[in-house]
Amino acid sequence: MRRLLPLLVIGLTFVACSKASTSASVNASTPGTAAAGDAAQEAVKPVPTELPEVIARVNGENITRTQFEQAVQTVERQNGASVPPDQRDRVYRGVLEQLISFRLLIQETKARNLTVADAEVDARMAQIKGQFPSEEAFTQTLAQQKMTPEQLKADARSEMLVTKMLQTEVEPKVAISPVQVQEFYSNNPDRFKQGERVRASHILLRVPEQADQAAKNAVKTKAADVLKQVRAGQDFAALAKQFSEDPASATNGGDLNYFQKGQMVGPFDQAVFAMKVGDVSDLVETQFGFHIIKLTDKQVERAIPLTEVRAQVQQYLENQARQEQTQALIKALTAKGKVEILI
Repeated sequence: MRRLLPLLVIGLTFVACSKASTSASVNASTPGTAAAGDAAQEAVKPVPTELPEVIARVNGENITRTQFEQAVQTVERQNGASVPPDQRDRVYRGVLEQLISFRLLIQETKARNLTVADAEVDARMAQIKGQFPSEEAFTQTLAQQKMTPEQLKADARSEMLVTKMLQTEVEPKVAISPVQVQEFYSNNPDRFKQGERVRASHILLRVPEQADQAAKNAVKTKAADVLKQVRAGQDFAALAKQFSEDPASATNGGDLNYFQKGQMVGPFDQAVFAMKVGDVSDLVETQFGFHIIKLTDKQVERAIPLTEVRAQVQQYLENQARQEQTQALIKALTAKGKVEILI
């Protein structure tokens, strides 16, 4: 379970583990990629190996080592890996900065006497529990994360209060005009380049990882028989639904949608980009087994027109404006408050 921590903590990533997207539409919907890379190059104050019981104080309220460690664990779960040693200082400082920011925002909600109805919090709790297959699974996850239902509910209330305040304080200031969208598109042509891509379908007959040569030959024989049926004119999609052992695509008749070079495993990639539209491949062997590939479309490299990405650009610019306005609010709260960082 993702621990219900401050919204601001969620965005931290490990540069070494992240992979930039080649899709213009994705690039336009994920703000902050370049900034994160730049931040990684800046000198960061080392974080001591042994952390004190209190990491920081925000207007007299403690941020404890336990709270900090839980936040780090949340970031690690979201990245699917432990913090790399060479990025420990950067990630830890980023976590602390965002914990401080969230604490400032929580304090401001109290100063403004904001409230959230108990029924809304209960509904949020029900939504969280609904992510689990059973009450037992939910309870076990809480125990693993050393949390109680009461703590989780308090986190939910805090998050909802901050969200409510930001909707009032920030959203009215987020307004992106069509002119701004056009200017961003025109000024960032590299973001909207799309390399050559193809659309293909496949039928996969899997070879078990520990299969001996006899078992592998049996799968190959079966795949060859399916290929004969394809070449005899039988419907490819129907055969994919019947025989393919790729559950993600079999139900769609083997359709893999569009993809660019390098997105598939080597032998598959080499075979499909050498094909012509309408071609059916010979058997292609990869670490997954034997594939029969049908190329259904090929698109040359192009500049994606604004009409196709207008919504993503609009969303990106709105998210950017939200971040800027939120940071301006946090900066103002920091200036009028007292923040002590003890590491």
